[in-house]
Amino acid sequence: MKRLFVLMAAAAALSACGEKPQSLETNLRDASAFTGTGKAFAVKDWKQGDKASWESQLKARNQYGQNDYTRMN
Repeated sequence: MKRLFVLMAAAAALSACGEKPQSLETNLRDASAFTGTGKAFAVKDWKQGDKASWESQLKARNQYGQNDYTRMN
């Protein structure tokens, strides 16, 4: 019984040695948010790649969609 316990403890200790390293390996480049995704699923008034259009859409979203004071009044 004692020998079985020692073998199980050794197996548990050695099982941790086989863990793979955890790293984030992506080939994504950072891009500005206003450049878009290149997909057609976007707000119709926003032109992808146009920074002024992006800022106006954010302003409208913050003012009308996420501002509880203006939504309730």
